[in-house]
Amino acid sequence: MTSRLDNPRLLSQGDRVDGPQDTPHSNPGLSHSGHVSWDAARELAHAAGRPGVAVSLDLSETIGCVLAVPLISPVAVPPVDRSAMDGYAVCGPGPWQVTHHVAAGATDPGELTEGQATTIVTGATVPTGTTAVIPSEQALHTGNHLTRTSPPSERMGEEGGPARGTGGVTAGAAPPRAPVRDHIRRVGEECWAGDELLSAGVVVGPAVVGLAATVGLDRLTVIPKPTVAALITGDELVHQGPSGPGQVRDAIGPMLPALITQAGAHLPAGINHLGDSLDELTRGLRESQADLTLVSGSSAAGPADHLRQALTALGAELVVDGVACRPGHPQALAQLPDGRLILGLPGNPFAALVAFLTLGVAAIARMRGLPLAELPQIAIPGGVHCHPTSTRLVPVRLTPDGAVPIGHDGSAMLRGPATADALAVVTPGPTKAIAARLLTSAGTTPWAG
Repeated sequence: MTSRLDNPRLLSQGDRVDGPQDTPHSNPGLSHSGHVSWDAARELAHAAGRPGVAVSLDLSETIGCVLAVPLISPVAVPPVDRSAMDGYAVCGPGPWQVTHHVAAGATDPGELTEGQATTIVTGATVPTGTTAVIPSEQALHTGNHLTRTSPPSERMGEEGGPARGTGGVTAGAAPPRAPVRDHIRRVGEECWAGDELLSAGVVVGPAVVGLAATVGLDRLTVIPKPTVAALITGDELVHQGPSGPGQVRDAIGPMLPALITQAGAHLPAGINHLGDSLDELTRGLRESQADLTLVSGSSAAGPADHLRQALTALGAELVVDGVACRPGHPQALAQLPDGRLILGLPGNPFAALVAFLTLGVAAIARMRGLPLAELPQIAIPGGVHCHPTSTRLVPVRLTPDGAVPIGHDGSAMLRGPATADALAVVTPGPTKAIAARLLTSAGTTPWAG
């Protein structure tokens, strides 16, 4: 088993590391404790991820995937002038004579001349000659006679102001009146054939799927969600009921499916529980076909921690072997000869959570074709103690004044993270920090329920 940390050139330029760096033979990728810095670890994990191959999927299968190519509209939307309201299509200033009805699916809505009107429903093609659609609530229809009962409404734009194309405002002058809304959705109002609607790299959500359907697409070319397998080791673990003498309730296994989903990956086979056996672990890793395999409880150096021996047997290369952070420093990331990744999570629950958010989310982002998320800064009004050489991950609540640490942040505790809005990433230092970056459940958004 080799390690990228043995070769400092494999670290990205500009990686910041913790600990002394002034000895002539020191490895710039390592701190004095032998652990890579937290920021460098994220960058290494992201760089190790293997971007997925673009595939064409049915719209129903694309939620959470990432667009591999721009979304180009093949048609104009709307393709014809359509009614935006239930009411009456009219020609001229009125009053009008109602001549016929246009149904929603009508392919030939007919023609109107001055003084004529027709009943119409939302989405129907307006007749040739239509100058406006009058909403039902603004019209009085008696027999075949139609009049307007209230003045036309003003056309408003996307932000509540005048619609685009209504002209600018001269300094010192009263803003112009917005044009009268005609309640007609004009051909090409949303887009024209050939318009780029979305760029590659956009995460597909419900609105993206709806937009694709609007322009007549049935499939999208996307980078699919990476697959993840999860192996939970530990002879002492129980999976139902409370802990007891010699037993510990597994808290990591129940967390992982939601964390994997929030990170944008897929867990096809559920959680696999193994005993503290080198043979079992090696076999489980060899049989896994996932892009990323998580191993919980074997990443440290104790007598029951077999991950490194298993990695050696599989010819894996260590990408990260320990991270200078608290909690979660025993985490490890390795790459198999075929490019797939193995992530070693510490056995303590909060430490395992930190390791997944540090290395797992970064690797998954690259597999999805996404950049490494930049973490926002936030003030910590009361300050928070720094660790002298390691990055601290501190559960915080977000308030209008900044982030407030909430305690219960030991490596075995989940009470703090469970009530937190995010984790504060506290840079190493000699005293207190009054600001920090925010790390969240998927790297970019607050804890999801």
